[in-house]
Amino acid sequence: MTAASHHATPVDLAVERMRAVYRGWNRQTSVEQMRRDWDAAFGGCSVPVSCQKTLVGSLDGEWIVPSDAAPRKAILYFHGGGFRIGSIESHRDLIARLALASGCRALAIDYRLAPEHRFPAALQDAIAAWDWLVGQGYDPCNIALAGDSAGGNLVLAAMLDLGRRDRELPAAAALMSPWTDMAATGASYQNRSKADPIHQRSMILALAQDYLGEHGDSRNPLASPLYGDFTGFPPLLIQVGDCETVRDDSTMLAEKARAAGVAVELQVWDEMIHVFQMFPEIPQAQQAIDSIAAFLRRHLANAQGEAHR
Repeated sequence: MTAASHHATPVDLAVERMRAVYRGWNRQTSVEQMRRDWDAAFGGCSVPVSCQKTLVGSLDGEWIVPSDAAPRKAILYFHGGGFRIGSIESHRDLIARLALASGCRALAIDYRLAPEHRFPAALQDAIAAWDWLVGQGYDPCNIALAGDSAGGNLVLAAMLDLGRRDRELPAAAALMSPWTDMAATGASYQNRSKADPIHQRSMILALAQDYLGEHGDSRNPLASPLYGDFTGFPPLLIQVGDCETVRDDSTMLAEKARAAGVAVELQVWDEMIHVFQMFPEIPQAQQAIDSIAAFLRRHLANAQGEAHR
């Protein structure tokens, strides 16, 4: 269905936006070109926030700040893109809409991408950004982590890594369509394959190999957080679309985290695609962002300085 179709739904229009990018790629397309195309397709910012570039240690970062932002609270955001594409540029609008809705400043980083920088480079950068933010005087109980897809993976992996070193964890974490299982074991890879217009299991496994390298362990918890121990984790909000092949990466995560005693809110959105929150043309995108914002406000407001773990 094309954007010109009379019966195109907002989801159809969003899918067409993605397909328009993918259609321009073939086996000869360089990863650099893919990244440029993705940034061009999704770059820009539709809401009134201030965007301030900053150096986060050795990483390029950006503060995305609404005018009413509380001074000492922050969202640390990790973008998606299968660890291969995506950037602050492609995700600025999504992060800005989340920052605006929550009334909270957000820090985004450009972590290193595969295949040039395989696991654990992205995770090391995520931890470095956390350390930098804490070093700037932000109390962990006043920081929330958020991320979509591969960025949701990094949120969970960073908390697993901090936890195993008895480091303080954030106040809460919000995940949009998190990619938690590099082995792609969820039943949704089969039973949602017809419903998902973009992401098929073969593509997911290829991205996983791209990230892990040929001999990487797809069940290493720091690469596939689904296999981790969530004991002591802060409250989690997980949003996923019902049409996604990676849906069960979220539902299995929620089940495991609840079994470990974590307060989990799982939202499965009917008829929604992977990271539908990125698409302002989909009405449910803003509803989902507002729901995340309410969750983050609640947990950042309630922070009393008690450390998790």
